[in-house]
Amino acid sequence: MEKKELKIENRQAETHSSEHKNVPVLLLIFALALIVRSLNGYWIGTHLDNAVIFPSGIYNAFDSLARDILDGSVSAFWIDDISRTSASVYPPGYSLWLTLIYGFSGIRSANVVQIVQIFLDSASVLLIVAIGENAFTRRVGVAAGLLAALSPLLAIYGATPLADAPTSWIVLIGVWMLVRAAKTQNMWWPLGAGMMIGASCWFRPNGMFLAAFWAAALFLYVSAGWKRKFLLAAPVILGALILIAPLTVRNSLAFQVFMPTGMGAGTNLWEGIGETSRAAEFGAIYGDDALLEQERIELNLPQDKKVNNYWPDGVKRDRERMLKALNVIGSHPVWYAGVMARRMMGHLKFTGSGSPIYGSSGIHITSESCLPTSWQYFPLTAFVTVLDWIQTAMRFYLLPLMLVGIALGFRKNARITLVIMVTVFYYLIVGTFMHSEIRYSLPMQAVLFVFAGIAVVWIIERMRHFTHAQRGRK
Repeated sequence: MEKKELKIENRQAETHSSEHKNVPVLLLIFALALIVRSLNGYWIGTHLDNAVIFPSGIYNAFDSLARDILDGSVSAFWIDDISRTSASVYPPGYSLWLTLIYGFSGIRSANVVQIVQIFLDSASVLLIVAIGENAFTRRVGVAAGLLAALSPLLAIYGATPLADAPTSWIVLIGVWMLVRAAKTQNMWWPLGAGMMIGASCWFRPNGMFLAAFWAAALFLYVSAGWKRKFLLAAPVILGALILIAPLTVRNSLAFQVFMPTGMGAGTNLWEGIGETSRAAEFGAIYGDDALLEQERIELNLPQDKKVNNYWPDGVKRDRERMLKALNVIGSHPVWYAGVMARRMMGHLKFTGSGSPIYGSSGIHITSESCLPTSWQYFPLTAFVTVLDWIQTAMRFYLLPLMLVGIALGFRKNARITLVIMVTVFYYLIVGTFMHSEIRYSLPMQAVLFVFAGIAVVWIIERMRHFTHAQRGRK
């Protein structure tokens, strides 16, 4: 009995020691992520007035509502004026987030939001470590975290003051909970995962149907009886509904129509047709301003008439756009499948210049553009140059590493790999059905680093085996 207790104590001591040894590694990953995002943040901060680099119009919509909330001129949640259809285009979460930051800091500026988000996005890299460690091994988690910390793509959006990065943090917490649910088969984990999906919809509605995919993953891929499978899958849906329901109630009461998270799906779908080579054939158009002018002519509205994409008759017009887009897709399904395939490739294009439609996959961090003039001296300039060299190499090797890692993941643990890959499939397939940009799919990009981590660990292990074999021959 005493020996048994001694063994348990030894194991606990080893685990405790291992966790302590892991802390410096986690701090290194966080510091590296913070440095890379800060360099990107400085560059973005000097281009906040450039609409090509920073979509200030989108930020201003959130900023305006946040200021109105702080000034007490509008409700923080309810839409009490039905003419404010634009208030339902974006969920209220990010405006509330800005309200919180403005209120605590006393500064109503995109710069202070950027500082807060850079810090939190650097910390979110540790979620990737946690997902990799829980799904596979600690080494996989650490390798994934190091790659994610250095990623040009994750850094550029993590340093941009928009709703995309916070949405990704929330979904990543959900992915970690999903992995825990699959591993432990405890019902509280899938409920938490579903609630994370619901919470993410307060910032961006893109993940609304992800709950169904996660529930299906747990039901199909967890090794358990039918009852246990159901008890794991159902809470995911329930958790999502708990947090999406308030948005649905708010929108439905305000506009007297069923509206789960807000308007805009029809616009994105129709503008998605407008970004294709056959746009003119279908009468579709790309860009909010161009769409507005097209509808102004169709509605025979004078130029001095105050109108935007969602007022007047925002709900009706958005649904008309959706019907037009669905008619085109239904009439040309094979062609549209090709459109979606090209969008998928656009989301996985890590090299070369950015796309005007899909967005940037990152910048080259040079000392001239990413350091203040007073900081441009050796050894800081040399350090930034080395980081840029590493990121340049990553751009070329990242996708092959991810693909190899997925194959290795299936060999190591097919079930858990399928559970994680559901998030990737969702953003690649469902996410590219409408007009889509890289920043919309940040959770997918982050999850893919787990598989890149698997490949890196495998390569290191192969190199070690080769080295040992060579020494043995000598």
